[in-house]
Amino acid sequence: MNHGRGGMASVDLFRRIPTDLTEATSLGAIMSMITLLLMAILTVSELTAFLTTDISTEVSLDVNDAPTLRINFNVTFLSLHCDYVSVDVWDALGDNRQNITKNVEKWQMDEEGKKRIFAGRNKEVREVKHEEHDATLEEMHENGVHAVVVNKASFDSFVTSSDYAFVNFYAPWCIWCQRLHPTWEQFAEKVEEEKMPIKVGQVDCVENAALCSAQKIQAFPTVRWFQDGQGVLPDYKSDRTVSAFNSFASRKLEANERYKDWEEKAKKSNNKKRPPPDPTKGRAEHPGCMVSGHINVNRVPGNFHIEAVSKNHNLNAAMTNLSHYVSTLSFGEPTLRDTRKARKVLGKIPDAHKNFSPMDGSSWVTKKFHAAHHHYLKIVSTHFDSDITKYQYLEQSQEVKYEEEDVPEARWSYDISPMAVTVKRKSRKSWYEFITSLFAIVGGTFTTLGLIDGVLYKAFKSKKL
Repeated sequence: MNHGRGGMASVDLFRRIPTDLTEATSLGAIMSMITLLLMAILTVSELTAFLTTDISTEVSLDVNDAPTLRINFNVTFLSLHCDYVSVDVWDALGDNRQNITKNVEKWQMDEEGKKRIFAGRNKEVREVKHEEHDATLEEMHENGVHAVVVNKASFDSFVTSSDYAFVNFYAPWCIWCQRLHPTWEQFAEKVEEEKMPIKVGQVDCVENAALCSAQKIQAFPTVRWFQDGQGVLPDYKSDRTVSAFNSFASRKLEANERYKDWEEKAKKSNNKKRPPPDPTKGRAEHPGCMVSGHINVNRVPGNFHIEAVSKNHNLNAAMTNLSHYVSTLSFGEPTLRDTRKARKVLGKIPDAHKNFSPMDGSSWVTKKFHAAHHHYLKIVSTHFDSDITKYQYLEQSQEVKYEEEDVPEARWSYDISPMAVTVKRKSRKSWYEFITSLFAIVGGTFTTLGLIDGVLYKAFKSKKL
């Protein structure tokens, strides 16, 4: 038994020095504490380096085979009424969709930029009814013109000479205005026959552009009710028939106790003098509109644009302002932000690799008429750890001028890059490199300081001798 034990001991690489041959010294104790301290510092530093990850990126062909791409947006137009907002899409495959209402919400905004009125979701604008007449407008004028022609010089006195006025703002080239003219004239004649205490007028906005600009006429025809010299908003939006106009005017009069007896009260009110109207006073609705939602488009170059159109009007290009504020504009499914795993992965990615919404919180204000901002976007698929796919994009914008008769539009043109970026997190050292470094720290520190201890011990011992 002893022979076997001695045979094994002959190959011992870690031979022990007998205790009676060792000597403990104060210098050795100090060097031992220094050794342990250095080992601890180096071990913690090495562990920190092992746990620290670096970000690496690779560029390769995009293998994303999804047929469509989702666009998420929340855009507020500062001077455009929701009635005239239309979201359209066009792409290189020939997809041309106009006035998209699915998954799109519109909110009328007040002057402070707060939501005021919900203006529609999945809502098709009803086409108003027009009335057909046997007599032409010229034949109706044979017994006199009943709808008073009003210009800039006579407008103030016209709307202030009576408690109530009903005014049609039109453009001669507008097809809807042309259809309305005979009806408006016949309605004015009916008002005179029934002695309703209102004045019916019409303004040519081509000849009186400054007046229509002051009244903020955005579309033709705009039929507006005036009370005590001030415009009452919202403007008239119902059918354009004599009976519809008559019912609207009657309801307005019946709501006022003073006008239950039209003939008697009209005589008294016509003798009153009123101050000229203030175009900015008494406006119950502000022409701002927030458009939000999402649309799915083909993964090919194209654009989506928000323009001012109407099924029942011709837009006034001179008063169409597409200044806008982008609250949110992003691409791809937003559900990733709701998963804990995605938040954990994306939270460790530097901001330089998360250019998902560079337009958020920015405004593009157009101070000139017949102009609008166009935005050009380059979209790049970006793949992160754990099969997370997001879309980064670069944006450039410029103000585009339009012809005087063309209505401007805010446009976002996008192009999807055929290349994709892969973002990976990788530890600076592998596990075996970390283990090797630990052994090197322990052995190297112990050996090095042991040599130093030996040198110092001999030096101090020789001085004592």
